[in-house]
Amino acid sequence: MHLVAPSLPWADVWGQPAAVAQLQRAAADPAHLSHAWLITGPPGSGRSTLAAAFAAALIAEPDDLAAMRQVLAGTHPDLTTLRTEGVIISIKDARALVERAYFSPSLGRYRVVVVEDADRMVERTSNVLLKALEEPPERTVWVLCAPSEADLLPTIRSRVRTLRLREPEIDDVAGLIVQRTGVDPQVAEQSARHAQRHIGMAQRLATDPASRERRASTLRAVLGVHGVNAAVEVAAHIVSLATEDAKALTAERDQYERESLLATLGVASGAAVPPALRSQLSALEDEQKRRATRSLRDGIDRVLTDLESLYRDVLMLQYGRGADLINRELTAELDVLARDWTPARTLTVLDRISATRENLEQNAAPTLALESLLITVASGRTP
Repeated sequence: MHLVAPSLPWADVWGQPAAVAQLQRAAADPAHLSHAWLITGPPGSGRSTLAAAFAAALIAEPDDLAAMRQVLAGTHPDLTTLRTEGVIISIKDARALVERAYFSPSLGRYRVVVVEDADRMVERTSNVLLKALEEPPERTVWVLCAPSEADLLPTIRSRVRTLRLREPEIDDVAGLIVQRTGVDPQVAEQSARHAQRHIGMAQRLATDPASRERRASTLRAVLGVHGVNAAVEVAAHIVSLATEDAKALTAERDQYERESLLATLGVASGAAVPPALRSQLSALEDEQKRRATRSLRDGIDRVLTDLESLYRDVLMLQYGRGADLINRELTAELDVLARDWTPARTLTVLDRISATRENLEQNAAPTLALESLLITVASGRTP
């Protein structure tokens, strides 16, 4: 049996040799190929990268490197990728995806439909995919990506073949960051540890001193919360930092998209937009607002992940397992907290962090949700 060479399309897949081997077999031999796959793994484990490599191996002939590169670039006509930059995947987008799934491959061996962040589908959106998964079109392969099987409906899970990715070791992530960026190995190790093995976040921390400083100052501010007033101030500060970060990540892209759209519509720079064209500009602005909302939510979620690591460390110290701390730089402060608090109080805070994350997913106001969390931190009781 001929397997695709490790160089392409798998060159960017890192740390998942078992998964690569399984997908290579599936791409090379129809006997090992399922019509629908679910790739699961923690954030930063490389789900999307692996899905793209699998799509390239399915669509292109084993020796057609040009077609593989086209798939990996996301421009091949037989690849359809759905990713959302909003809070959820819309039912409209899901219907359009299913419609495209019924097209026959135009150039490649298969048509591949990749759904990134499949966990962002609400129930009625998931139901749109069911028929396509139950009665798959010939030579169409679905690849869904999500953190875990539990993030999808049972009806979806029963119709896909699950491939679970392994979580890389901290030293492996640090080594990869050094290889990619040339940063100091100690900075890479600290970043990999603080990012909890999330490769993308580790690379950002390693290469952006401002990000490292924001993380450190946020954790120290939370450790200093001892009353309601401090809880309110720190919650506002966290939301402010996350908002600024979100704007920094989206502002340049928003401006480029606006200018490109106006140029396409034939509107000169600085000229008034004709009434007949304003609906198209409004549609773009609405999409950008949804993207900004998701970016803010993702930023706050990263803060919650950091706080989980903080109080997880406290719990580890309380149970005498201080050799495996994520936030080693705060050991002195965490030791004090571990002595002053009971394990029950630490667990209450960890439970509240999980509840805060769920509340934000249900569109709770970020500042109010964080205030409630930090009041629990200060008092040890849920408001």
